Amino acid sequence: MDKISKSRIGSSQNDLRTLGTLNTKPNKLKTPNKTPLKLPSSCKKTTNSKTNDRYIPNRTDNGIELSYHLMSRENIENEHQKDNKRIDTAKRKLLCEISQMNEKESKILNFNSKLNDSEQSFAENLKLLYSAGSSSNSVKKSTYRHVINAPEKILDAPDIKDDFYLNLIDWSSNNCLAVALNKDLYIWNATTKEISQLFSMDENTPDYITSVSWIQKGNVLAIANSKHMTQLWDVNKNCVIRTLKSHSSRVASLSWNSHVLTSGSRNGEIHHHDVRLAKHHIGNSKFHNQEVCGLKWSPEGRYLVSGANDNLACIWDNNYSLDCTTPLHVLREHTAAVKAVSWCPWQTNIVSTGGGTADGKIYMWNVYNGNVIQSVDTKSQVSSILWSKYHKEFISSHGYENNQLIIWKYSDMSKVAELTGHTNRVLKMAISPDEDTVASIGADETLRLWKCFASDERKKRTKDSSLCDSKSQSSFSRCIR
Repeated sequence: MDKISKSRIGSSQNDLRTLGTLNTKPNKLKTPNKTPLKLPSSCKKTTNSKTNDRYIPNRTDNGIELSYHLMSRENIENEHQKDNKRIDTAKRKLLCEISQMNEKESKILNFNSKLNDSEQSFAENLKLLYSAGSSSNSVKKSTYRHVINAPEKILDAPDIKDDFYLNLIDWSSNNCLAVALNKDLYIWNATTKEISQLFSMDENTPDYITSVSWIQKGNVLAIANSKHMTQLWDVNKNCVIRTLKSHSSRVASLSWNSHVLTSGSRNGEIHHHDVRLAKHHIGNSKFHNQEVCGLKWSPEGRYLVSGANDNLACIWDNNYSLDCTTPLHVLREHTAAVKAVSWCPWQTNIVSTGGGTADGKIYMWNVYNGNVIQSVDTKSQVSSILWSKYHKEFISSHGYENNQLIIWKYSDMSKVAELTGHTNRVLKMAISPDEDTVASIGADETLRLWKCFASDERKKRTKDSSLCDSKSQSSFSRCIR
């Protein structure tokens, strides 16, 4: 610092001495070899009149004479000055011919040289080309997807149990819809439109069906009831394959993860069953203290989300342990029971949850850190959520007070359409295997089919025939003990 300050003081004194001798001996002044903060001479750019830093207007195309004449001439409004008007017109015409300028195009300052006719036409063609391209893109972005807000089909669902915490319908990969109506279990084949009754519980007992869930690929249907047990049915053979007993209260929720069936009960316990083993009960997940009414495994089977009547949702991993009491994340934003739980199919780290009547909110969570990504207030009870990966949308079903279905755009959470028709709260939804049709069942004892995700422009899915092969299905059924 001392050297720098001394050099600056010395240079200032030299400048003062230079100023004092400037008029007397200008030829003996010497400039330093290197000047600070300047580029070397080899790096300096050669400058010309076009790249000079001082602006000099281009006077050749400005028509200064004509412009000056137009500014200085007086307005001729008197009829007695016709001679002066003719002289002024002739003078203006002569100036236009000399300067080769049009009177309307004359300017005092002209910052850019004018294009000739060929260059002008070429520029206009390019402008037309690129403007047409941009307009077509804007039209594509603003296209509106039309959703039919009337159900395609309405089926009767008599004696449906009006219980918010139960899960009474599910749609299989073989296009069969299972519907539990109190003590009876019905199968509706969406391909053949046939309805068959699978079984009926004893009418002399107060027992009823509480939850149904199809295995991911196959004809095996898990059916839970208020007798604290879960049965596995082979729908094709119309027979019970196995009965699973481990809970001490009714089983309100079920979810499959390959060969493992997870069940949630009224006392808040979550049990994991490996249906291939004789001792099927392989794990417990205990954190909730009230009824578990929502269960769903992620598409890749890494995480499980559970929702319960204690206003909590929990994220669990697939580490099956008999004494697991600590979930990965506890989601505490809801203020009512959490039944609606669903995973985003194209972003498997995102899970959605919906709250009951006192809450009415839908939250999007990041399961990696347990943080809220987005939320929306639906102003009504949320009973279930389903996703459409082709339209990048999700649909929610609602109870009090509007009893409607709402399609939302992800991720701006804007409403796409509202589907109305139920006269009482919607209890549960299920989606078809082609993800075109949504089935909703309500306390008004109706089952409605909405073709709300159909699209002709959608790419057809390539089905894995090996997963749907009947031999593999039957072989898996034989593995269930």
